[in-house]
Amino acid sequence: MTHTTPTAPTWILAGPTACGKTAAALALAQEVDIEIISVDSALIYRGMDIGTAKPTTAEMAQVPHHLIDILDPTESYSAARFVQDTERLIGEIRARGRTPLLVGGTMLYIKALLEGLDDMPPADPAIRAMLDARMVELGSPALHAELAQVDPVTAARLAPGDTQRIQRALEVWHSTGKPLSSFHSRQTGERPPAHDAVLVSLEPSDRTWLHHRIALRFEQMMAAGFIDEVMRLRERPDLHVGLPSIRCVGYRQVWEALDAGLDLSQPVVLREVMDKGIAATRQLAKRQITWLRSMPQRHIVTCDRSDALDQVRRVFKNDSRS
Repeated sequence: MTHTTPTAPTWILAGPTACGKTAAALALAQEVDIEIISVDSALIYRGMDIGTAKPTTAEMAQVPHHLIDILDPTESYSAARFVQDTERLIGEIRARGRTPLLVGGTMLYIKALLEGLDDMPPADPAIRAMLDARMVELGSPALHAELAQVDPVTAARLAPGDTQRIQRALEVWHSTGKPLSSFHSRQTGERPPAHDAVLVSLEPSDRTWLHHRIALRFEQMMAAGFIDEVMRLRERPDLHVGLPSIRCVGYRQVWEALDAGLDLSQPVVLREVMDKGIAATRQLAKRQITWLRSMPQRHIVTCDRSDALDQVRRVFKNDSRS
């Protein structure tokens, strides 16, 4: 087995949704004594298993997993908390003589870990309440358009439906008079990397291949009882579509369909909801790939090639400083 030292680089396996990250990580675990740290803003929630494609009980029995099922869906998580949790876990895993492997597709978390966090202005409850009301009244695309006027850099990297981050960016603008992008000091090279890392990026050469896998996964989720899972969550009076957990792709589309009173037992209606979920997942994958392309230090592995797993093994083993 390969053992790391405290000076070893941090291993990260990233990529868009449905690209095969879990399979690659489990294959690597057959050869290296690893523990997996999840880098996924959806896997943190308990009771949200099918729609997040959470690793199965059998898969998690093969290798220790961390940062999965750590929060109730009413709670929120942040990049700052992820960095704090992950740095603690990296130390603990290395102390056990194992290699920590970060696996996931929440690129904001990866960026925060590798580049550090900026000193952001604190939340302003009054401004947030005002923006909440305007979001309900006008909708996310309208506020995204407003953001584009005052902070085009941030607006360009956010999807019009990314409600939470659009509101945060506008909150920063209203409270400071400065765009959120002005607080990102790494864009001007003012901060050295916070972590020495080996970043393997699973990226498809053929986007159609990834689209097919996304559609297949969504169909498998439906067959596994995804609608029932969402219905169970909707029975809780403390959950609503405004929470970060319920805004996860797939959950939001099914939840909104149920709120609209649609009969998902009708094949035509179900197909329409599935198509919306698949489209949202494709958009997520597109944003994830865009984030990855902004990281020049990454080692690209073509995930739709038959030798992708061998490529992953080779990169990590070649770069290991154990």
